[in-house]
Amino acid sequence: MVDAYEDPGTPDRRGGWAYLAWLVRCQPWRSLAGAVLASVWMVLLAVAPYLLSKAVDDGLESGDTAALAGWTTALFVVGALNAWVSIMRHRTMTRVRMDAYLRTTKVVVGHTVRLGAALPGRMGTGEIVTIGVSDVHTIAGALTVVGPGVGSVVVYVFVAGLLLSVSPLLAAVVLLGMPVVAVLVGPLMSRLQGTESEYRERQGVLTARIGDLAGGLRVLNGFGGKELFADSFGRDSQRLRAQGYRVGSVTSWMQALGVGLPTLFLAVVTWLAARLAARGDMTVGELVSVYGYVAVLIGPVAFLVDMGYQLSRGVVAARRVVRLLRLEPDPGAGAGDAPAEPSVLHDPASGVRVAPGRLTALVGARHAEVTAVVDRLGRYGPSDVTWGAVRLDAVPLDQVRARILVADNEADLFAGSLREVVGGRREPSPAEIAEAVRAAAADDIVQALTEGLASPVTAQGRSLSGGQRQRVRLVRALLADAEVLLAVEPTSALDAHTEAAVARRLRAARAGRTTVVTTTSPLVLDQAETVHYLVDGKVAATGRHRDLLEREPGYRALVARDADGADQDAERDTRAVTGASPGTGTGTDADNGADADAEGAVR
Repeated sequence: MVDAYEDPGTPDRRGGWAYLAWLVRCQPWRSLAGAVLASVWMVLLAVAPYLLSKAVDDGLESGDTAALAGWTTALFVVGALNAWVSIMRHRTMTRVRMDAYLRTTKVVVGHTVRLGAALPGRMGTGEIVTIGVSDVHTIAGALTVVGPGVGSVVVYVFVAGLLLSVSPLLAAVVLLGMPVVAVLVGPLMSRLQGTESEYRERQGVLTARIGDLAGGLRVLNGFGGKELFADSFGRDSQRLRAQGYRVGSVTSWMQALGVGLPTLFLAVVTWLAARLAARGDMTVGELVSVYGYVAVLIGPVAFLVDMGYQLSRGVVAARRVVRLLRLEPDPGAGAGDAPAEPSVLHDPASGVRVAPGRLTALVGARHAEVTAVVDRLGRYGPSDVTWGAVRLDAVPLDQVRARILVADNEADLFAGSLREVVGGRREPSPAEIAEAVRAAAADDIVQALTEGLASPVTAQGRSLSGGQRQRVRLVRALLADAEVLLAVEPTSALDAHTEAAVARRLRAARAGRTTVVTTTSPLVLDQAETVHYLVDGKVAATGRHRDLLEREPGYRALVARDADGADQDAERDTRAVTGASPGTGTGTDADNGADADAEGAVR
């Protein structure tokens, strides 16, 4: 089987059938062994009736005890040998299926990692989950065709040859049975692929809905939207159930034919053989062998019908995998190098210009327009952004990711200790963690957890509140210590007191580093050195927060909590956090006390 650290190879992305064939080509000798063992196993099953007929004709009818004992011994030896062959066949085919399962899993996971941030915009979460949970199993099961599937064809031809030596009429009936099966099952296979594809699509949509429900249940309760979402989910569930019934209808017919057709053949061939024996054209031993041959064929014919069913489902699953594998990651190659020194980031599409070493804020009435600017500045989409004198898309992607960090307020949080969650790939020192925790006003989070930084955090931070998750994400972003930090709504879930502390401390923590925040909070905007006010995705005004409040009515209406007293609100909130009274400066003593508390909590 494919090793956990072995390269799974380059998959064939031409289609579902091509992908399944690639999985077989990746393990040719094992697949060949599975086909040979399955063929030998089924042929030996068909040999047993032949030996039984010889025991009847040569031993029982003639009264030859030695011949009877000989043929009986041969029958026992063949049975014992076939039991061993059956065990080896099963082991081999299990390895074939496991190799396909693990290889597909590695290919899918590896390609998902390569796609990175480009994946969510191109394929839904539900579809990806369905591939990982269901489709890889279906694909692995379809590879059973290389064992029992091939063996069924071989034994079918072998039995037809044995019957030809007994009666050409019986051989013709058996050989004509396969075209009959194809005519009856073929249309059902095509229909099954269509209904199965639609079922998979609906299943992916519903899986995504379940994920949204699990992640946003608190928000739904808060807005009173739980009933509306439940009604929509119920309707989608009913449609999926109806589609499942349609898939089950086709499947039931295929399974019924898989059992019924071989039984019908058994009845027809037995009736013909009995008539031939009654006329004296066939011995009693041959009649017994014919019955045994046809009884043996029930298994292979059922296998063939089931393989048609498994292949139909496997091709549908493989097409979904291929659709994922056909997605190309954003081009990472570039001809130029990133600027050696911190440089200006300029987005011509919006007019946003980010000066190095400054705290810049982006403000807009439409969140999507402001986020689009950040995506372009962070190279998470096509753009004409320049970085100094170089186009950003001309810089190798690894250099961009190493120096420009986009910190989304809904970025994933992985399970682990709080220290591991905020540390990321780095191993920051206790002093660095203490500084970042204080800057993000996350002191209370560390103190509230029983084991401090060693306390476990569940996936997506579900054990934390929304505001706590947001501050943990900010701690992680600050510890990354990127040259350029692009933070999307870093304080949107915080109360005014905490937000004021974060705004002031963020500016201090990132002093001399390029920082961009998207926000409409006057507490954060008051700390920004440059504010870009965007209208319809383009810069309408630039300046300091207080200047824009005075000269831009649209800006004032958007950001001021009280159009007549926004400045007073900001000052009051700041004083509430720092403990300073009017005219006492910036609250340095209070901040020093907070530093000591944070350092003690971290240690």
